[in-house]
Amino acid sequence: MENHQSAVLAAADRLVNAFGSHDRDSYFSAFAPGATFIFHNLDRRLGTRAEYEAEWTLWETRDGFHVEACRSSDRDVQIAGSIAIFTHSVETDLTFNGEPAKSVERETIVFEKQPTGEWLAIHEHLSPRS
Repeated sequence: MENHQSAVLAAADRLVNAFGSHDRDSYFSAFAPGATFIFHNLDRRLGTRAEYEAEWTLWETRDGFHVEACRSSDRDVQIAGSIAIFTHSVETDLTFNGEPAKSVERETIVFEKQPTGEWLAIHEHLSPRS
């Protein structure tokens, strides 16, 4: 069990670090193609990684979206067989059209252990933190 927790935390670290450095390719490769996404700032569920990638591209082109840094705290991992639930608090420094912004949120990421042994994210749910 401890081995799984370490592996999931390492997968979460890779995902968060890629997001925090706006490394789009590494970030999206942390998600399974069929991953789903629920974001508090969107009016709909994104049903695949490709849908999220399209939304990300829209944010970049329409809004000048760029991630500057991301910090993860209050981390927890629950293992249920080949599924892991990772929760954390996340603070993100962003820019929109050159203007700095900060988001403070709570996030749940569900990972699934792949036949290769790799843990890929299959669901992400982001909520505002009060």
